[in-house]
Amino acid sequence: MSAAPPPARPLDRVGSIKLKIGLLVGLSVLATALVVQIGAGAGVPVWLTLPVTAAAALGVTQWLAQGMTAPLREMTAAAARMATGDYSQRVTATSTDEVGRLARAFTTMAVDLATADQQRRALVATVSHELRTPLAAQRVLLENLVDGVVRPDDAALATALAQSERLSALVGDLLDIARVDGGAASLDLGPVPVAELLDQAVAEAAIGARAVRFDVEVHPADLVVSGDRARLAQVAANLLDNAARHSPAGGTVWVRAAAGVDRWSLEVADEGPGIPAGLEEHVFTRFGSAEADGGGGTGLGLAIASWVCEMHGGSIAALPPEGTRTGARIRADLPLDPAPAAPVPPAAAAPAAAPTAATSPAATSPALARPAASSALSAPTSPAVPTSPSATDSFLGDVWPESGLSTAPTPVLASLGIGALAAAVLPNRELGLGAFAVLLLAGALVLAMSPRRTQPWTVLSAALSVALGSFVVLRDTGWLAVLALLVVGALVTTALTGAHRVLAMVAGALAWVLSAVRGLPLLSRTLTALSRHRRLWPVLRTAALSLLALVVFGGLFASGDPVFGSWVAPLVPDLAWDDLILRAFVLVAVGGSVLAACYLALNPPRVEALGPGRPRPVQRTWEWLVPVALVIAVFAGFVVAQASAMWGGHDYVRRVTGMTYSEYVHQGFGQLTVATALTLATIALTVRKAPQAPGRERTLLRVALGILCALTLVVVASALFRMSVYQEAFGFTVLRVLVDAFELWLGLVVVLVVVAGIRWSGRWLPRAALVSGAAFLLVIGAANPDAWVAAQNIDRFEETGKIDTAYLSTLSPDATPTILAGLPPDLAACSLRPVDPPPDVLSWNLGRARAADALEDVRLVGTRAGCP
Repeated sequence: MSAAPPPARPLDRVGSIKLKIGLLVGLSVLATALVVQIGAGAGVPVWLTLPVTAAAALGVTQWLAQGMTAPLREMTAAAARMATGDYSQRVTATSTDEVGRLARAFTTMAVDLATADQQRRALVATVSHELRTPLAAQRVLLENLVDGVVRPDDAALATALAQSERLSALVGDLLDIARVDGGAASLDLGPVPVAELLDQAVAEAAIGARAVRFDVEVHPADLVVSGDRARLAQVAANLLDNAARHSPAGGTVWVRAAAGVDRWSLEVADEGPGIPAGLEEHVFTRFGSAEADGGGGTGLGLAIASWVCEMHGGSIAALPPEGTRTGARIRADLPLDPAPAAPVPPAAAAPAAAPTAATSPAATSPALARPAASSALSAPTSPAVPTSPSATDSFLGDVWPESGLSTAPTPVLASLGIGALAAAVLPNRELGLGAFAVLLLAGALVLAMSPRRTQPWTVLSAALSVALGSFVVLRDTGWLAVLALLVVGALVTTALTGAHRVLAMVAGALAWVLSAVRGLPLLSRTLTALSRHRRLWPVLRTAALSLLALVVFGGLFASGDPVFGSWVAPLVPDLAWDDLILRAFVLVAVGGSVLAACYLALNPPRVEALGPGRPRPVQRTWEWLVPVALVIAVFAGFVVAQASAMWGGHDYVRRVTGMTYSEYVHQGFGQLTVATALTLATIALTVRKAPQAPGRERTLLRVALGILCALTLVVVASALFRMSVYQEAFGFTVLRVLVDAFELWLGLVVVLVVVAGIRWSGRWLPRAALVSGAAFLLVIGAANPDAWVAAQNIDRFEETGKIDTAYLSTLSPDATPTILAGLPPDLAACSLRPVDPPPDVLSWNLGRARAADALEDVRLVGTRAGCP
């Protein structure tokens, strides 16, 4: 059965690679512009439009670019294998452009080289086999002459001459075989007395063989057939030699020749071990043998006999032994008057049409024009063409190889289902139970795909992710949900990739985005496999066509007949085009993000291999100590300045800087936060460049960095003190609280660095910093930050009589109960916004539910015109 032709690609009929590239760019840009225009027209947010637009551009590019460069990559791989002597690989080419024509020419060249190499190997093997038997017989005769066993009389010399003549004939026959492989061979037909042929074969087989007895019968005794005597002698000699070698000493070899109506048969049987079941056809192939060790032969004798029989228009087969006999039984059936074998014209060696990638050498080689199943001398079937590396394999294969992934239907279908659920649940709803359900399902799917799902770090990351994701239900604070999802993303990518170092963690986060590109080949293979599914694809196709027909005809009849329209209206949901487009964007964005995460779980990149390489410490101590000492001096000067400002008080600050103390503490808070973060980078660079040999160098490094960390903690304390003073003076805001928390987390990271320096082991440090950051965010979310900020401002109002109702009105509904409980009704009404109760269970959120209950009996002002 011939191999199925490769599937056609979208741009196969375009005959120019330049025009293909132009169409590819143009259609990709058109798709991008179309998606952007549709999203903008439907009011889809930009942050949702961008990823969907990128996905659309990638999808169009992947679809149109199928097969454009695959032949070039296959030719590169095939050329590398040809350099090692392997000519079996073929190049797939379905296009008509320059690359396709080059690929077909390359395949033709590979076929010709494979044929030539096969003919060379076949000739060497055949020559070795055919010369072995007469040379062995001649050697035995010469040894007998030397030992005096045989006298050098005319009979002995005649026998030696006969062997030499046979060697010459064999050389001529081998040249004939070469001519057959080259495309030109014929039979020298003539009358052949069968009894005489077999007597000569028995005489030659008896020389140097085991002590066996040959029992020859010919019916009729004067049987004469038409054939090529030399080649039929090859058949008889090979069959008798094979039987004699496998028969036990003193055994019998039966040789039977009989004529039929228009055919005659030659049967040879022995008393050897026989041919094992299942190997009856294998013994007639090149190098085929019925024994593991080959039985002492090269496995070519029966193959040559089969080839000669086919040239005469006959066949040869292994039959089961008769009666109670054991051993092999080979029977050749030949015509009494074979038709002359016409030589294969040399033109057949160069096919007019270049073979396709599915064409095997057996189909193009003139010497292998016979069916592979019956041709004993045909070459073995070419191995299947391996899948060529994709463009992403060439680009990311070193750090992100893909192995063991042929298709992935489960994550593709599950991601599509989660995307459909998100499209049904998320649009036109606030964050609540529906969003949390989507997050839980997506996380469960990604976790199930990861081989690291049972590792402690993965389990801890999953637990933290669920806790942080719960804020979409427990709190109605948008910025808190965004921060929680960002930290969840860092935890997920770190767990999926097994990253430990900071750079590896960053690379893992970027890998989630790049998975949309790296996973395109796997997605393409999966969709191709699903499209060939006997049940799934027809069901989906039928459902889609049925839905389309229902919408089209139902819409026409509903709009054309008011009565029919009144019947249909209750059955059809009220979905505007803008709403459908928004849901489609959500489906693609959520489904694509989940699918990219699944690919990252199934095939994580080797992020730990990324990095600047092994550290190269400096040779002299002062090369790293001088910069660090200068940084320590600057920190010490800053600490002294802070102490002077604290001891001098407001008057000292006003006299020196001309600013009030509240203005003074506010001015440098951002710089102190940046300085703290840069200190961590300075420590990391110092550890990388400083020599770390045990003894004086390590002690000096620990002391210097310990002093720097201690001064950094003083800077952290100063920054926190400054912010405290500023908040007491100007009030509390969520941003100021977050900056306080971030600075406090940086201080904790510095403490972790000190611990790593004491232990002299820092591999655990990046993950510990990530967990501590997630823990900080959990504490902040659990403390209800908006309500806490409102409470602090209310306490300040009670002390100073000052309140910023405009700012309080920007807080989320999480702060509503606190504001109602702490402010007078008029100020509370000016500080709140209306909150509607959840319309359904999917929109339920604890913060909004509590705010709606608290506002149930409160009348809010319509505008802020009368508010203080």
